[in-house]
Amino acid sequence: MSSYGLIDYFWCLTLDFKMSQNKTIKSALISVFSKKGLAPIVKKLNEQGVTIYSTGGTQKFINDLGIDVVPAEEITEYPSILGGRVKTLHPKIFGGILNRQDNDQDVQEMDTFSIPQIDAVIVDLYPFEKTVASGASDEDIIEKIDIGGISLIRAAAKNFKDVICVSSVEDYGEFLNLITAENGAISIEDRKRFATKSFNVSSHYDSAIFNYFNKEKEEVVLKISETQGSVLRYGENPHQKGYFFGDFEAMFTKLHGKELSYNNLLDVDAAVNLMNEFNGENPTFAILKHNNACGVAQRESLHQAYIDALAGDPVSAFGGVLISNCEVDLATAEKIHTLFCEVVIAPSFSAEAESVLKGKKNRILLIQNSVSLPETSVRTCLNGVLVQEKDTITDDASILENATTSTPVESEIEDLLFASKICKHTKSNTIVLAKNKQLCASGTGQTSRVDALNQAIHKATSFKFNLSGAVMASDAFFPFPDCVEIAKNAGITAVIQPGGSIKDQLSIDYCNSNNVAMVFTKTRHFKH
Repeated sequence: MSSYGLIDYFWCLTLDFKMSQNKTIKSALISVFSKKGLAPIVKKLNEQGVTIYSTGGTQKFINDLGIDVVPAEEITEYPSILGGRVKTLHPKIFGGILNRQDNDQDVQEMDTFSIPQIDAVIVDLYPFEKTVASGASDEDIIEKIDIGGISLIRAAAKNFKDVICVSSVEDYGEFLNLITAENGAISIEDRKRFATKSFNVSSHYDSAIFNYFNKEKEEVVLKISETQGSVLRYGENPHQKGYFFGDFEAMFTKLHGKELSYNNLLDVDAAVNLMNEFNGENPTFAILKHNNACGVAQRESLHQAYIDALAGDPVSAFGGVLISNCEVDLATAEKIHTLFCEVVIAPSFSAEAESVLKGKKNRILLIQNSVSLPETSVRTCLNGVLVQEKDTITDDASILENATTSTPVESEIEDLLFASKICKHTKSNTIVLAKNKQLCASGTGQTSRVDALNQAIHKATSFKFNLSGAVMASDAFFPFPDCVEIAKNAGITAVIQPGGSIKDQLSIDYCNSNNVAMVFTKTRHFKH
C-alpha cells in the first residue's frame, strides 16, 4: 500500500471513530423555569422525531405549541407531590439519564425495569439569586432552592458520554444551532463541553445557596463564584494574562471609548471607592493615578472643583482616571477635553458634555450606576487568600477627640475630615496635606511616615502651594514627635490622626508648645 493509501486508511479510521462517538438525540427530558427561547428548540426536536418528556408548566408550554409530550408521571407512575417539590426524583428518570449504553448490565436493567433512554436533558433552574436580591421572604427564598433540576443537571453532565445536558437559558441558542447543523447528532466533544458548562451552573448555584445560609459567617469558609468573566488584553504588564470577573454592566453604563485594561479597572475601582466618601456633598472632583489620588477638590461648582483638583498635580494627571460626584456639565467637559486622560466617571453627563468628551476616540466615558459594592475584599497571599471586611468607617466630626489644648476652628475641622477621607484611600504609609478642601499633596506608600511627610511637603511646594494654615492627615499614629515638628515648620496648623501610640504624649506636648491643634479619630486607616 502506498503512503497516500495508508494516510487515507488511517484518516477513514479516525473519521469512523469520531462518527461512532456521535449521539443522535432520540429522546429529551425538558423541565425549565424560564421558557424564554425554548419554543424554537422544542419545534426543532419535534421536527426531528424526538420523544419529549416533561413536567408541569413546561409540559403545558410545549402542549400549547401543538406538540405531543410524554408526562414524567407516565414514566414514574407517580404524580407530582408535595406541592411540586417532587416531580422527577425517581429511579426511572435517573436510570434513563445515568445508564451506560456500552455496559451490558445497564442495558439489561433498563429492559428489566422498563426504563426509557433519555439522550438530552434541558433544565433551567429556579432563580435563587434573583429571589434573594429581590428582598423576598425567607420562605420564598427557600422554595427557590431547586432540587430536582440540580439533580438532573448533575446526572446528565456526569453521563456526558451518552447524554447532552443543557443547563441554562444562556445556552439555548448554541444548542439549537448544534441540533440544526447535524440533524440532532451531537459529538462527544460538544457533550463534554456542555457538561463543563453544567457543572459550572451547579457549583455556582450551590455556592450562592451556601453564602445565603452563611450570612453571619458562622462557618469560616470562602466560596466565591463569578460566572461573568471577560478576557482582558493583558494583566498589569503585556506578558501577563488578565481577566475580569464581575458584572461591569451593572456597575457602569459605558458611553464611549476603548476596552478597559487591567490597570484601568484597578484605577476605576480606586476612584469609585474614594468618591463614595463624598456622596451627597458639594461638587467634588478627583484625579487618580496608580490607585492614588493626585488631585481632589470640593467647590461650589464642578468646573472650579476640576480646575483646583488638576492644580494639585497637573503632571501626574496625564493619563489619569477622573471622577465626579455629580453630573459633568459643558464647562467642565471643555476643560477636561484639553487633558489626556484614560477614563472619566460621573453619575451623568449633560448631552453637550458627552458630545465634547467623545471628541477623543479612545477616551472611556462611564456613567456610574447606583450599585452596592462588595462588603469584603479578597487578595491572594502565599498559597491561599486573605479576606477582610472593607474599611467602611468614614471619619466625621462626631468621633473627633481633641488631643491638644488648642482646638481646630470650624474651617480646619472641615479640611481635616476632607484630608482624612483622601488619606483612607491612599497607599500606606501616607500623609495628606489639604487646605480649603483642596488636596495640596500626599506622600504615598513610603516606608516611613517621615519620608511620606517630606515627600508631600516637597510636592506641594513644587506646585506652588502655600502650606501656611494647611492641615495634615495621617493613616496611622505618630510614634515620635518628628512628624508634627516637620509639619509645623512647613506651616501646618492642625493635624488629624488615629492616636494609640504609647508615645502619643510626645507629639501632643510638641503641638501644645507650638500652637498646633491635634485631633484623634481612634480609627486607623492602613491601606497595604
